[in-house]
Amino acid sequence: MMTSRERWRVFKRIGLMFFLAVVTLTVVQRGNISSLQDLQADRIERQTRMELMADGELQRNGSVTAVNFWRTAPRPESSTDGPRTSQKQRPTTWDVTSSNCSINLNFSSTDWFTGLEANFKQFLVYRHCRYFPILMNHPEKCAGDVDLLMVIKSVITQYDRREVIRQTWGKEQVINGKRIKTIFLLGASSSVEEHANHQKLLEYEDYIYGDILQWDFMDSFFNLTLKEIHFLKWFSTYCGGTRYIFKGDDDVFVSVPNILEYLDVSKDLKDLFVGDVLFKAKPIRKKQNKYYIPQALYNKTLYPPYAGGGGFLMDGPLARKLYDACETLELYPIDDVFLGMCLEVLQVTPVKHDAFKTFGLVKNKTSRLNREPCFFKSLIVVHKLLPPDLIHMWKLVNSDLICSQKSEFL
Repeated sequence: MMTSRERWRVFKRIGLMFFLAVVTLTVVQRGNISSLQDLQADRIERQTRMELMADGELQRNGSVTAVNFWRTAPRPESSTDGPRTSQKQRPTTWDVTSSNCSINLNFSSTDWFTGLEANFKQFLVYRHCRYFPILMNHPEKCAGDVDLLMVIKSVITQYDRREVIRQTWGKEQVINGKRIKTIFLLGASSSVEEHANHQKLLEYEDYIYGDILQWDFMDSFFNLTLKEIHFLKWFSTYCGGTRYIFKGDDDVFVSVPNILEYLDVSKDLKDLFVGDVLFKAKPIRKKQNKYYIPQALYNKTLYPPYAGGGGFLMDGPLARKLYDACETLELYPIDDVFLGMCLEVLQVTPVKHDAFKTFGLVKNKTSRLNREPCFFKSLIVVHKLLPPDLIHMWKLVNSDLICSQKSEFL
């Protein structure tokens, strides 16, 4: 027989378990745990504290040594006439099968780090984790000779954008003998609910279209650089016969005929990289800005020249060299700037071209010029068109549109 005190203890434990179960169900139902990013940010904070406390040396010293974040890693052996970046043995298949990666605590107690947002902290403590397993792969996209590979960055929930692109400028086709292929680049969902449900929908979408490359890293703003280097590695692995690449976002208008026309007159150019290039851009130091970069992460006054990530063109041989170049650099949270850093390693300057409008047609967002179909007909890329606007503009541009004269952009 249990005493009254023992029965009371049992009742307390049962009541506590019931209370915790109710609280957990309530939290889940209300969606308070809405994303893997939030969960992982909390885990980073907890794990950081636990590992710091577990390390007796750190506990005694009360600090950790900061690292020099903007330095480059040692470069491959090079000759006196410039960097040598294309001599490595390339794999013939995707060779990353595990994503095991431990947190880097070298700088977690520095003042500038503790003041950062959780997502920025997450990027920094896992920045050394460079490559992840591939979940969906389509090496057949590069089988044989491909004249133009259309590569579009997307996320799981933006199915409507991918569908519109497939119906319009991203349609796989042959134009004047030029073979054009299309792929979409995705990571894993950042939401718990999406990860459970939308992943299955994505698998079905890929079953229908067979045009999705997906890797096992979380899709987020700070992981766009991961998407960049994963594509470069994939391209270097599978696409030896691909001549040119268009790479852009899933909210752009693209004129494939104008791309082919431009490439035809530029076919003799070596290391072609062209887009809406920014020269002498400065790192943003305001913490409220989406593109904020602390001084400790990048201490130079100016960025190297780089093309806006909304859409740019490059040739295949250069893409393979960019993969080697990116291996010599630490990852940077702004993907198009990071690509500019890789070009700098190769001593290649990107070309600015007025037919690439990745920052809008005109500064006044309300201007009617931003929706003038004759402009779109003459351009290569225009950024920021959601699916209804893209469909509407596509129909106008491909109708019996009469424009006063052909633009001199091309």
